[in-house]
Amino acid sequence: MLEPVRENPYPDSYVLGEGPELHPWLKPALPLLGSWHGRGRGGYPTLAEDFRYEQEITFGHDGRPFLHYEARAWLVDESGAVVRPSGREVGWWRVTAEGYLEALIAHPTGIVETYVGQVSGAEIEMATEGVARTPLAKEVTGSRRRYTVHDGELTIIQELEAMGQPMQQHLVAQLRLREA
Repeated sequence: MLEPVRENPYPDSYVLGEGPELHPWLKPALPLLGSWHGRGRGGYPTLAEDFRYEQEITFGHDGRPFLHYEARAWLVDESGAVVRPSGREVGWWRVTAEGYLEALIAHPTGIVETYVGQVSGAEIEMATEGVARTPLAKEVTGSRRRYTVHDGELTIIQELEAMGQPMQQHLVAQLRLREA
């Protein structure tokens, strides 16, 4: 018979001042902390048409020097009606006190990306250092991302190099911090 297991004593915190104390190295990335929701648009030459989507992204921590990252998106039509689930990814962002960034992001489509970059004020820029994929995953050879926080809005621009296409813009989204 199994003995009862206690509640997780180290839950992730998404709000500064709640849960564990923020590791000092994460201070450059502090503006990201929380749950973000908004809309975006995307396109790529290998797709039949451009698309619109809604998205939620969370950045949390458990007191150690990394952020837990999760993003989920769903397609919407021109009127805003939900069409179907879309992109999903999860990962960890390690930040140093100087703002150097390393990120590991995994996709359920069989792709894992490692990024390096810099957190500078309210702007984060990163580019893939490597891309690994399972045998059935589509060909992705590189990506660049820029996250900018300004006046309570998170803007994300993602460029993609995939399927024999050169690096080019793929996604643009604007999200707002959801109040706790």
